[in-house]
Amino acid sequence: MTSNNPSVFLVMVNGQIESANFPEYDDLYCKYCFVYGHDWAPTSGLEEGISQITSKGRDSSQRLVWNFPLDITFKSTNPFGWPQIVVSVYGPDAFGNDVVRGYGAVHIPLTPGRHTRTIPMFVPESTSRLQKFTSWLMGRRPEYTDPKVVAQGEGREVTRVRSQGFVTLQFNIVTKDMKKLGYDTTSTEQVSPPQ
Repeated sequence: MTSNNPSVFLVMVNGQIESANFPEYDDLYCKYCFVYGHDWAPTSGLEEGISQITSKGRDSSQRLVWNFPLDITFKSTNPFGWPQIVVSVYGPDAFGNDVVRGYGAVHIPLTPGRHTRTIPMFVPESTSRLQKFTSWLMGRRPEYTDPKVVAQGEGREVTRVRSQGFVTLQFNIVTKDMKKLGYDTTSTEQVSPPQ
């Protein structure tokens, strides 16, 4: 492959899972994983990770700060299946069991540069009062066996969920050879000509 005639493009992602806002909970940690299409392959970096446990700050914002680093490079021949990051947040319940406090996903930004994304988080809900009581009593709440389902459409329409908290991520995106392969990732903001 020559540099004048590339057959793949690269998307380099680094940044961090900065912080979370879960007013009802404290002492939380997060896990992440990437979901991407068949034409995509990671060439370096980590596809998944787990953060440290963090507690709320003493300031009035009540944010949970992780500053957990992300660093991965993908190669692809096709933008279909653009990578998404899935974030799962966990923490202790009243009995000391680790339970899921939220799931969320967001696509990696398309345009090069620095980006901040805030993901609304949700948790699956039991469908009946009996299930809710039983799961509370047993200390086992509904959760996905594979968090990657959050980034996919199949079966999601039958899942009952409840919104709960937000997670903020910061990305630095660099692309290579996308323009040479005919993909324009420049910003879509139009500057109107002076009148």
